[in-house]
Amino acid sequence: MAFDAIAVTVIGFNWSDLVTGSTAQQMAVEQSRTDVIAALTSICVDQSKRDPQLAERVALLKGASSYKRSDTVMENGWATMPGTSEGNRLVAVACAAKVGV
Repeated sequence: MAFDAIAVTVIGFNWSDLVTGSTAQQMAVEQSRTDVIAALTSICVDQSKRDPQLAERVALLKGASSYKRSDTVMENGWATMPGTSEGNRLVAVACAAKVGV
């Protein structure tokens, strides 16, 4: 009987979608972070579209090396969300990919 319980537990966690509470919590935190970055990226893209110097700034963005593009977005202020004083680096990376297309 005890062997059956152990076997079901091992099989359940190894071959199915069962996870521990801490793993489920970690997965939820990661998904939440992803969802927030996606939502804030939409705001960043919208702010870029409202920039009167959009054309020249997008040209600079496209000319920048891939690892400098997020810096350009941060310098433009597009990744600074309303009510905050600093830009968000993760938002800037995602925003640069969308604006620089």
